[in-house]
Amino acid sequence: MRFIKIVLLSLIALGLIFSYAFAAADTTKGKVLFNDFKFAGGTAGKSCNSCHPEGKGLEKAGGKKEFNLGGKMQKSLEEAINVCIVMANKGKAIDVKSDPMKELVAYIKSLKPVAAADKPERK
Repeated sequence: MRFIKIVLLSLIALGLIFSYAFAAADTTKGKVLFNDFKFAGGTAGKSCNSCHPEGKGLEKAGGKKEFNLGGKMQKSLEEAINVCIVMANKGKAIDVKSDPMKELVAYIKSLKPVAAADKPERK
């Protein structure tokens, strides 16, 4: 019985480790897309980073359920991302269930507010 418990706990630990590793990979790919001027066929010469340098202004977006963009309400982060792709980047909306969308969402959800101690001093 003890052997079974050890095996089960080991499997759970491995699962958590691998899920963290895959999440980190998704955020890395998401950051690449976030900085890609040609993502989703964009023709405006902009990337997500053009309006949100280093994710600025999106730190709380991962926890929101609704977004008001352009006077219209989007009911998910995926919908809000597509509005930005179409309106700001002049690209084509992407499938909300696609890997690129999942990667962008993972990156945006990974953004954290910069603590006051970490902000550079103004001179």
